[in-house]
Amino acid sequence: MLTTKIPYYEPTGKEVEIFQMAAENTLPLLLKGPTGSGKSRFLEFMAHQMGRKLITILCNDETSAVDLVGRFIVKGADTVWMDGPLTTGVKEGAIVYLDEIAEARPDTLVTIHSLTDHRRTLFIERKNEEIIAHPNFLLVASYNPGYQKGFKELKPSTKQRFLSMDFPYPKPSVEEKIIIGETGISDSIAKKLVQFANLVRKKPELGLAETVSTRLLVSCAKLMGKGLPSRLAGRTAIILPLTDDEDTVTALQDSFDLIF
Repeated sequence: MLTTKIPYYEPTGKEVEIFQMAAENTLPLLLKGPTGSGKSRFLEFMAHQMGRKLITILCNDETSAVDLVGRFIVKGADTVWMDGPLTTGVKEGAIVYLDEIAEARPDTLVTIHSLTDHRRTLFIERKNEEIIAHPNFLLVASYNPGYQKGFKELKPSTKQRFLSMDFPYPKPSVEEKIIIGETGISDSIAKKLVQFANLVRKKPELGLAETVSTRLLVSCAKLMGKGLPSRLAGRTAIILPLTDDEDTVTALQDSFDLIF
């Protein structure tokens, strides 16, 4: 959807230029990176910059082809067809974003294959109808390669249908700018938050399923900005969302308290 407010985004490389080239050439794009590294925000920013409608589909293991394409529904005495979000995007020339594409069922992903090559068509089996994509239609997906490695992998046959862009966590100086830009928090607090994040990111022995994301740092800064004590804000916005293990919570809290 189009928004009147410009989404805040701090470029970390040539991602804006690459996205524009992909859109100009209608090439599908895969955003690869850990949770909370800015993939979705980047896409919101680009859709706004280009004046394009953005349709986001949150993928999970229950996501079916019907959920993407559409279904027949009963309306009064009639049975009518209702387009799914993918079909709507294909017809209208929107940017369709498959968030966490690896979570979708493998049979569901087959549905998008004809949209990711020279055909640029969508076949609706239940209507025996083939739709040619609008010239402005663009398919974008996100993928977290490190999440549950070995369980939620994306097949090479699917990955190779997309251009790919890396979204690692930003460099400290850039991450500090993002936190300040999002929250208006002071430079000194932003610096301390990034210091804590990088300390945790370098400790795989903590056994965290996901590490400290930029998103969590922004949430913490927002709480601090509203007057919540820093150590309580860190516990509420960063530490407890990361783990339920009491020993790990204690270790993280001790590290946070040393910095703050």
